[in-house]
Amino acid sequence: MNVLEEWTALVCRELGLDPSQLDRDAVLDLTRDVAHGVARPAAPLTAYLVGLAQGTGTAPPDVIARISALAADWPRIPEQS
Repeated sequence: MNVLEEWTALVCRELGLDPSQLDRDAVLDLTRDVAHGVARPAAPLTAYLVGLAQGTGTAPPDVIARISALAADWPRIPEQS
């Protein structure tokens, strides 16, 4: 077991989460996309917001793909009023 697996298992245990329900690679890919496409500090914030949406049941099934696409298009996305 590597450090990332150990850390993930420890945090999941602390939070009462089933680690088999976590797609770690998808989350890491999402944070990479946001860090490179938007800004580094946006990566952990985005992961937290996605987690909140998942927890409240408001996240769409393809949430990670959708947010990654937003990050890829970041400079071209017009602000909504």
